[in-house]
Amino acid sequence: MQALQRRQFLNQALAATGALLAPTAFAQNERYPDRAITLLCPWPAGGSTDVTLRAFAESASRHLGQSIVIVNRPGAGGTLGATAMPSTKADGYTITQLPPATFRLPQMQKTAWDPLQDFSYVVGLTGYTMGLVVRHDAPWKTIQEFVEDARKRPGQISYGSTGLATSPHMVVAELALKQKIDLLHIPHKGSADLANSLMGGHIMAASDSSGWAPHVASGRMRLLAVYGTKRAKRFPDAPTLTEAGYGIVSEARYGIVGPKGLDAQVSQRLHDAFKATLDDPKVLQVLEKLDQPVLYMSGAQYQRYASEEVARDREIVKRLNLTLEG
Repeated sequence: MQALQRRQFLNQALAATGALLAPTAFAQNERYPDRAITLLCPWPAGGSTDVTLRAFAESASRHLGQSIVIVNRPGAGGTLGATAMPSTKADGYTITQLPPATFRLPQMQKTAWDPLQDFSYVVGLTGYTMGLVVRHDAPWKTIQEFVEDARKRPGQISYGSTGLATSPHMVVAELALKQKIDLLHIPHKGSADLANSLMGGHIMAASDSSGWAPHVASGRMRLLAVYGTKRAKRFPDAPTLTEAGYGIVSEARYGIVGPKGLDAQVSQRLHDAFKATLDDPKVLQVLEKLDQPVLYMSGAQYQRYASEEVARDREIVKRLNLTLEG
């Protein structure tokens, strides 16, 4: 009898505690945000993603009524933001850009995150226009000339990317696999570092998002091909890899995620603020300058996209013999 009474007392006490805590949590979410938000940019300052995120952050902060502070964490192929999420409090005050490499890297090496388990997908925003560039004085005028020269000189032609397992790396790796050529891959921390390496003659080609665009426009670099389904609006002379006869397409979408367990109300506030940025003329101007299309996805759509990309990348990684087991 006494044991039963003790259990009843404990149940009542727990119920009372929950009743006290629930309104407090609700009130906190209602006030969100009441201080600055940190947006992790897993790329160096000055690169195309950094520039774009700063435009998004400035615009979204006006809708949220609080500052969004960009914190750069370059390295590891743009995945250090993802690495931070499992240990980050799920209160909406630390969020990150999520590059496509996050979907495939866990299949290649041990990581601190699972792309389908450890993030709260908030909103998809845009994607990269990617391409292969060389210096203006390089001997190759076309992507076909580049591939044929590599065929004659196995292992002697180097190219850089923004990191191991990033989309720019994987596209060229797939091209090399299909064409049976041997290219020397040299990963870099980000677009600015990569461009400096190419212009300094340390690498012979660079595979990147549109961080190369100003250099191509100025004539210092030559764009051999782009990786999407359409030619780049500002550089219509450069063919897609499909048009060049290689049958490879890559459109690297990205957006904003938070830690697992992010409150739905907080996630919705963030979603609405960032979605509104896609109607901001200043943001659209930055996207156009960097050749990045508007590719909006709701949180649910973004999570479905992640699931599809994980499945797709699993096949590509396996074909390239880059799996964890391999």
